[in-house]
Formats: sequence, C-alpha cells, structure tokens
Amino acid sequence: MENLCKNYVIAIDGEAGTGKSTLAKNIAKKYGIVYMDTGAMYRCVTLDMLNSGIDISQIDKISTLLDNIKIEMINDNGEDKFLLNDIDVTKEIREKRVNDLVSQVSHVPVVRERMVDLQRKLAQGKKIVMEGRDIGTNVFPNAEVKIYLTASAEERAKRRFLQNKEKGIDIPYEEILANVIFRDNNDKNSDVAPLKKAEDAFELDTTNYTLEEVEEIVMSKVKEKVDINV
Repeated sequence: MENLCKNYVIAIDGEAGTGKSTLAKNIAKKYGIVYMDTGAMYRCVTLDMLNSGIDISQIDKISTLLDNIKIEMINDNGEDKFLLNDIDVTKEIREKRVNDLVSQVSHVPVVRERMVDLQRKLAQGKKIVMEGRDIGTNVFPNAEVKIYLTASAEERAKRRFLQNKEKGIDIPYEEILANVIFRDNNDKNSDVAPLKKAEDAFELDTTNYTLEEVEEIVMSKVKEKVDINV
C-alpha cells in the first residue's frame, strides 16, 4: 500500500453537530492514533476572551491574548479534558455564552492564523485524526484522507440537545436549532477559511445513520487510503 508506515492525517470536516467529534474520537481510540479537537481550541480562545473582557473588535488585545494562551487536551481516565492556562474548562467551553460567540471568534483572521499554525505543529510526525470546518481545505489540503459530514439542521440540533442534557447543560432545543442555523450561515459564508467540501473529500449525509453506521462507512473509505493498523 502506498501509505504503508507513513504518518498521515485523516481530515474530518462538516457542519456543526454532524458527529465529527465523536467519530474522530472513536477512530483515535480504536486505532491508537492522535485525536485533535480543533473546535475545542477555538472554544478555549473564546472563553479566554470572555473571561478577560475582550471584545471581538479588539484585535490588538486578542493578539496579545493569543501570545500568552496555553491550550492543552489531556486524557484523564479515558475522558478527554481541555485545559485553558492550566485550568480544566471542559464544561465551561460548552456553555451558552461560548456557544453564542465561538463562531464569530473563529472567523477573526488572527485567531484563525494562530490556531492553524498550532494545529500544523501539533500534527507533525504523527498519525492523526483531526476534525473541524477547514481541515481538508485549509489546514491540511494534502491530507491523505478527507471526509465531509452533513446532516439536517433539525437532526443536528436534536443531537446537541441530548449531548448537553447528558452533561447537565440546560439549553432549550429551539435555541440550539437557531444557533445551528446561525453557525451554518456564518461558517459557509465566512471570508476566512469558509466551510466547504474539499474536491477530493468523501461526503456523507449522517441524518439517517447511527454513529456506528457512520463509523463503518467512513472507516471503509479510510482503509482505502491508508493502512491504519500500522
């Protein structure tokens, strides 16, 4: 196989709530490769801005914040946790105030530039699965495997509502649906790394599939490109 024993990137892009994070985590855990949640990285930046009282228009202050920010993802007894400046913010980055602002923050050019640079550095010399909105088109345009997931807005809002409920986060379904639609519009019409399917990506509508079915379909495509068991 052409990619035998090589390091590789599995890029999973798509709309918010399509199951990108769960899919990426499952692949990483099952095959022992590195998982990177790029969305959580932007959420950490957003939370840091909120906690620091920095407005999205204050570019100089945002740049200074990025010069000093420390973002880490750790695995604590099988649970992925996110540290912002050495503090566990796993739950905080999913709160409503972050949800309402993260899409706008991710469109700020200096934020995007710094996070993309960090993502590329973290991926060097590794077998990695990375999910986001522009991994296959911008962060790693030469990724060995590119997947693009879609689903109806209603189904994605339902999934996010149930996920939040499990985590003890109380946000009404209608509010989540409105946020999903807003994010879709923001992400797809952004002047900075807009969400779009890479020409060579495999596209899958997950609306009527279970997570297990999605994983089975995607892994069949992954295994056509790389020997993931090496």
